[in-house]
Amino acid sequence: MAAFSVMLALGTSCNQKSEQDAKIKALEDKIAQLETGSPTVTPVNAQATTAADPATLGAFEFPEMEYDFGTINEGQVVEHLFTFTNNGQAPLVISNITASCGCTSPDWSKAPVKPGADGYVKVVFNSTSKSGAQAPTVSIQANTNPAVTRLRLKGTVTPKIAGAATPVGPVKR
Repeated sequence: MAAFSVMLALGTSCNQKSEQDAKIKALEDKIAQLETGSPTVTPVNAQATTAADPATLGAFEFPEMEYDFGTINEGQVVEHLFTFTNNGQAPLVISNITASCGCTSPDWSKAPVKPGADGYVKVVFNSTSKSGAQAPTVSIQANTNPAVTRLRLKGTVTPKIAGAATPVGPVKR
């Protein structure tokens, strides 16, 4: 009985060894293909991509993509309206806008912007607890090429002096 157990164990480990050898051989073959520049194998989880039809895309045209708010005092709020024209062949749809930090909040044209029409992206920067050079951005995701467009505010925030009062409310420049 003990001899049968030993033979069974050896037989199982031999089968496992031959399976491992087969896997190793397959991996070595794939590596050799990559090293020799043979035609590449497309992974099964790869997605095919095709060029987007221009007739399905909008196109941003911003007169400015960066706004310099200059020097402000800590605690002030800066608000700027970026306007754009849709120079694409299809209605431009903004699906989302994200800000680079919590100090910046965006608002935008929610309805599709028809070709030739104008839209907006409003960016509000709150300088509370900020000081020095600042350059917050907003990333716009839309049916454009490229799919993401970035707008930027820049300026300098003067630190608050202890005990000094600062104006409350937005500052439009």
